[in-house]
Amino acid sequence: MKAQPTAASVKTSAARQKKIDTVTSLTEKISRAKAIILTDYRGLKHKQLEEIRRSLKKLEAEFVVAKNTLLKRALGDTALTGALKESTGALFSYADEVAPLKELMKFFKIAGAGKPKAGLLGAQVLSDTEVIKLASLPIRDVLLGQLVAQLNAPIQSLHYALSWNMNKLVWALNAIKNKRG
Repeated sequence: MKAQPTAASVKTSAARQKKIDTVTSLTEKISRAKAIILTDYRGLKHKQLEEIRRSLKKLEAEFVVAKNTLLKRALGDTALTGALKESTGALFSYADEVAPLKELMKFFKIAGAGKPKAGLLGAQVLSDTEVIKLASLPIRDVLLGQLVAQLNAPIQSLHYALSWNMNKLVWALNAIKNKRG
């Protein structure tokens, strides 16, 4: 005769399955993310966390709060596992690496709570100060505009230098024409 499972064993197996599902979900998010930022979200209320999640969803990013042990399993042997102390929230950026981070840091500043712990940009591990520097960069479109301006400056200077002599000749000819009447 087969023994019936007890209520405690059913509850334990359900909890274990939930943890396995969470690790699987986190692993999938990590593999899709272009950037991962670990944060300390202490001091934020549940309503504030829901608000930041909504604003980050528009930027193709997610803010997830999970147990450190589950995050550690999902991250594997990355250098980020050292930042998994106390309460940890993870920002997963799927499209733009910087825009969601800027939004999160702006939210932390307004709320007066929360700070970055570490980050992963591609294969590059970032410290908390490097994450703050990354968040202070201008948005992608502004950086591209600055790059185009820098690339265009030598061409404009050459155009100006070459056209200057032509302009001087035209002015001189106009002055002679005006003088002769």
